[in-house]
Amino acid sequence: MASMMVDLVEYLAKALVDQPDEVRVTETVDGGRVQVRLDVAEDDWGKVIGKGGRIATSMRSLVKVAAVREDVRVQLEIGD
Repeated sequence: MASMMVDLVEYLAKALVDQPDEVRVTETVDGGRVQVRLDVAEDDWGKVIGKGGRIATSMRSLVKVAAVREDVRVQLEIGD
């Protein structure tokens, strides 16, 4: 249903990290809500979150735009 969002998060995360093989993106659908979870290698957390959370915030914004196109509500969870 919302695989476009998963593909987007995976693409962005793999471009940012040093260990792209460790990037895992999972999706849970509950009614009209979609939860996308991003896990990366421990050494790459800082690269995905960014200074002051800027990269994480930008990724969440992009995912929300993709969600509007899919007509669903989405939440991007990064790590724990």
